[in-house]
Amino acid sequence: METISRTGKALGRSEVEKVYQSKLTDLELAAGLVKSGSRVYVSGNAATPTPLLEALAQRKNELENVELVHLLQLGTDPFLAPEMEGHFRRRSLFVGPADREAVNNGRADYVPISLHQVPWLFKRGVLPLDYALVQVSPPDEFGFVSLGVEIIAAKAAVENARRVIALVNAQMPRTLGDTFVHVSKFAAFVEVDFPLPVLPRASFGAVEAKIGKYVADLIDDGSTLQMGIGAIPDAVLANLTGRQDLGVHTEMISDGVMEALEKGIVTGQRKSLLPGKVVGTFVLGSERLYRFVHNNPLFEMRPSDWVNNPFNVARNDYMIAINSALEVDITGQVCADSIGTRIYSGFGGQLDFIRGAAASNGGKPIIALPSSGKNGTLSRIVPLLKTGAGVVTTRADVHYVVTEYGVAELFGKSLRERAQALIGIADPNFREELSKAAFERGLLPRSYPGFVSINKI
Repeated sequence: METISRTGKALGRSEVEKVYQSKLTDLELAAGLVKSGSRVYVSGNAATPTPLLEALAQRKNELENVELVHLLQLGTDPFLAPEMEGHFRRRSLFVGPADREAVNNGRADYVPISLHQVPWLFKRGVLPLDYALVQVSPPDEFGFVSLGVEIIAAKAAVENARRVIALVNAQMPRTLGDTFVHVSKFAAFVEVDFPLPVLPRASFGAVEAKIGKYVADLIDDGSTLQMGIGAIPDAVLANLTGRQDLGVHTEMISDGVMEALEKGIVTGQRKSLLPGKVVGTFVLGSERLYRFVHNNPLFEMRPSDWVNNPFNVARNDYMIAINSALEVDITGQVCADSIGTRIYSGFGGQLDFIRGAAASNGGKPIIALPSSGKNGTLSRIVPLLKTGAGVVTTRADVHYVVTEYGVAELFGKSLRERAQALIGIADPNFREELSKAAFERGLLPRSYPGFVSINKI
C-alpha cells in the first residue's frame, strides 16, 4: 500500500515511517524553531499544546515580537506574566480565562470574528502564518495524523503555515472526517503521552430546568440540534426524552451529545444534510467522551468554515440553534462577548447558527438565558445594553428569546411588541422598572398598564 507525500511522490509504509522518524525531536528543539517577529497559530480547547507553549515561553529572552493567534486556550497560560510583554503578544479570536486579563489590560488583542470566518484569515492571507503549533494523534499506517478534538481552524492553519510543529499525543483520539494531515506536511514532531484536559459538568438547577422545558417544547421530532455545553443545554437534553430521530449539526461535541446517542434520542436518520452523522468541529468534555469519538464513524468532524457556514447550517431542515447571552435589551439586541467594555468571550458560532437556523426549512434560532444574574440582583433583560457592550446578534436576527418565565417570539415584531414580549419573560422583580424605561423611550403607549402577563408559547 502506498500513500502520497506532500510533493506528490508515492511513499510506501517503510518510507512513511522514515519520514516520521526523521522529524522526531524534543520540546526544547521544537520550540527553538520559532523565530522573532513570527506569527504563530496555536490550536486550542482540549488540543492546546501546553508543553510546547511552556517550552516556547522559556525562550523569552531570545525572542521578540512573536504573535500567538488562537481561539479558546485551556490550561495555564505561560505568557500571562507582565514580563512577557515585548516578547510575546496574543491575538485572541475567542477570549477565555487564560487571556481575559491580558486582553482587558491591553497586553493582548481581541479580534471579533464569527467562527466560520476564522479559517479564511489563513486561507486568504489576511493573517499569514509563519508557524502552526498543534496537537495530533499518532500517525496511521499510511502516514496521516488526525487533528483529533479540534478541527475548527487548525486544518487551515496547518495547510497554510510555512512550518508546522506538532505534539503527537498517544491519548489524542483519531477523529474521522476532514481531520487528516500527512506527516510530510510537518517540520517537527514531539511525542507525548498525557490525558487531554476535561471540562467538568455542572448540575442544573430549577431555573435551567424551566428554561430547558420551554426550549424543548420548541423542538419537534426529526429536528437537527446545535447547542454547546453547560446547564441550559443539559437541561434541554433532559427534557427531550421521547423525541425521535433528532440530529446534531453543531460546533461542539459534548457529553450531552454522547448521552443522547446512547439513549437513542439522536439518530440523525431524518437529517437532510449528512443523514446519520453527528457533525461537529471540536470535541470538549470527559475522558469517556474522548474515547467515544475515537475512530467512531458516527462522527463527521470538519473545519468551522464548513460546519459553521450559515449556508451549510441552513441545509439542515428543522435546524434548532440554541445559544446564550450575557444580556438582551428590550428591542432584542443580544450581547454575548462583553460585559460593557470588558471583553469576556467572543462571537464564537452564535451568529453563524442563528442565521443558518433562520434560513433553514422549519428552523428555529433560539437565545436562552436566565432572566436575572448575581443571585437575582440584576436583570439580564435590560432597557439598554451596558455602555460599550458588543452586539453579537442583531435585533433583526433574533427570533426566539427564552427565560424561565417563558418564550418571547420576536420575528416580525415591532419595537413596541418586542418590548412587551421581553418584559413579559423578565424577572417579575424588574418588570416595573423595564416598563418605565420602555415608556420613556416611547416603546410603550401611555395607556400601558405597567405590567405584562407572562408570555408562554
